[in-house]
Amino acid sequence: MTEGGQVLISVDADLPVPPYEQVRVQLAELIGDGRLPVGTRLPTVRQLAADLRLAANTVARAYRELETAGLLETRGRNGTFVAPGRDDAVDRLQRAAAGYAAEAARLGVPPATALALVRAALDAVRPG
Repeated sequence: MTEGGQVLISVDADLPVPPYEQVRVQLAELIGDGRLPVGTRLPTVRQLAADLRLAANTVARAYRELETAGLLETRGRNGTFVAPGRDDAVDRLQRAAAGYAAEAARLGVPPATALALVRAALDAVRPG
């Protein structure tokens, strides 16, 4: 995915993070920091898959997970767009989550371990 000739998303096969997760995290960061504003139309699954040299199912999974998280919306044959209606708290938390995921990948921490750490932290701050 490019913008003005600048590559916005790339996938590194040498990372321990699965390709779909790399795509998901990078798109979430672009949406979270406003580089992909509300209403932006994303490339089709097939187009982005071709651009990144990935299987279409890999990109479809990233899109699906972002849609489930409320960051994207699919409008049938019209395409996939950055979803409206996010609030500032969710945006800020998304940026923090994207930063955490990037740091976990950089440190080589497996996704399951990184998620377990987040769950433990959430459990620690929940009122008992």
